[in-house]
Amino acid sequence: MNRIDRISAILIQLQTRRVVKASDIAARFNISLRTVYRDVRSLEEAGVPIIGEAGVGYSLVDGYRLPPIMFTREEATAFLTAEKFVEKMTDASTAAQHRSAMYKIRAILKTSEKDLLESMDSSIEVLKSQIQRRVNNNNHIQTILNGIAAKKVLCIDYMAGYTQTKTNRHIEPIGIFYLDSYWHLIAYCRMRNDYRDFRLDRILGLTETDEVFEGNHPTLKDYIAQTASEHKLETVIIRVDDGLTNYINEQRYYHGFVSEKQFEGYREMTFLTISIQGFARWFMMFGDHAEVLSPPGLKDKIAEIAEGIIKRNTPVEV
Repeated sequence: MNRIDRISAILIQLQTRRVVKASDIAARFNISLRTVYRDVRSLEEAGVPIIGEAGVGYSLVDGYRLPPIMFTREEATAFLTAEKFVEKMTDASTAAQHRSAMYKIRAILKTSEKDLLESMDSSIEVLKSQIQRRVNNNNHIQTILNGIAAKKVLCIDYMAGYTQTKTNRHIEPIGIFYLDSYWHLIAYCRMRNDYRDFRLDRILGLTETDEVFEGNHPTLKDYIAQTASEHKLETVIIRVDDGLTNYINEQRYYHGFVSEKQFEGYREMTFLTISIQGFARWFMMFGDHAEVLSPPGLKDKIAEIAEGIIKRNTPVEV
């Protein structure tokens, strides 16, 4: 970062809190305290009203701020919540860009909103469950987004999931989405002459080429809607005892949970599933406290699996 950009960033940082320590500025930009003092002096010489107190830190004269964009308290805490998600659910480069944006957002808040965010920071946390996988997205998100915005062809080294073979491909990116612990890139693959879903953790290398693609591709939303309609999703309705719902609350979203209705002593839950067999095997984990209402084929599949278990595990008489 050049000195002009750094001084501008320091000004923004000074507007994010009531008092900012020189050591915090030095740590953020990886510079010495002497450099911090020199940069702050440059801001003062440019007319920025900075108050400095030895052993405390720097603050701006109340009322000095960037052009006003006012946020409500609810909007301010929504930004803070989003920041927690970005830190845990994206990659390092995206998290860094978001932190930089948050400095700018905090800078234009009123003092009361700044104090609110500071006090709320330790009250919001995003944790990854044991079910959720810890995935390395290889710091590709920002490069991909830049490629989408500029309509640039990307060159990737991709490791296929099933064959475990690496291929080099030129792709035209459309959009990215997050699903079941993984970030996915939808793109037109020139090697396959068709649209493909690339998991970011399997993209071993990625570069942006100078080539701009001209083709008119469907939007990400249209692509996902079309793909979903091509798969035959089957509606499943089950009845689950109240005492069991907490046990399956997290897992149900992995099996196409849509909605539920509360009744006396039980809940009626509706799912859309792509695999009746997969759903049947999950259902057997709690089947002694639940009942299948539809479709009949699911009951048959459960009975078939149960019969196979009994057959393989019944002691043989000698």
